[in-house]
Amino acid sequence: MPAERTALEREALETYRRFVALRDRIDAGERPWSELADFFTEDAVYIDPAWGRVEGREAIRDFFERSMKGLTGHGWSTPERWTMAEGHRVVSQWDQILGTREDGTPWIVPGLSILYYAGDGLFCYSLDLLNMVHIHEVLRAMGWKPPAGFEAPPRRPDRDPSLPPAWAHLAGGERS
Repeated sequence: MPAERTALEREALETYRRFVALRDRIDAGERPWSELADFFTEDAVYIDPAWGRVEGREAIRDFFERSMKGLTGHGWSTPERWTMAEGHRVVSQWDQILGTREDGTPWIVPGLSILYYAGDGLFCYSLDLLNMVHIHEVLRAMGWKPPAGFEAPPRRPDRDPSLPPAWAHLAGGERS
C-alpha cells in the first residue's frame, strides 16, 4: 500500500496541477507561454532537451516565448499522462503531440519532466526529457518544415543538470 502523501507533496502536486492547467490553455492559444515562468523562483533553472539550461525566471520567460514561437497553433500540444511526487520532487509523464497524421491519429513522442518544488507555489527546477532522435524521426516522417517565426535552439546548449545553488540541498531526496 502506498505511503500517504505529505503536506509538501500535496502542495507540490496541486501547484503542478495549476501549471498543467495553464499549459493546456497555452496549447489552446488562450494564454502566452511567458505566463508559465510565474511558476518558478527568481533563481530557477529550466533544462530543455533542445535549448539546454536556462537560468533565472526572466530568462525562462524569454525562453518559453522564443522556443515556442512558430510551434503553438500548428498542432503541437503537451497532454499530461501521469504525475507523482516524493518530497520536493514532482515527476510527470506527458506526450509531445507534434500534429495529426492523415488518418487522424496524432504524431506522439513521450516526454518526462522532473521538477523540484520550492514552496509558495513555485518550482526552482525543471528538467524536461525527450528522445530527440525520436523527435527528429517523427518530424522527418511528417515532412515538417519550420513555420514562419520559428526560432532554432542553440547549436551547443549548456546541458548542466545541477539544481540552482540555493536549492542544491533538495537533491538529497529527503522527505519533509
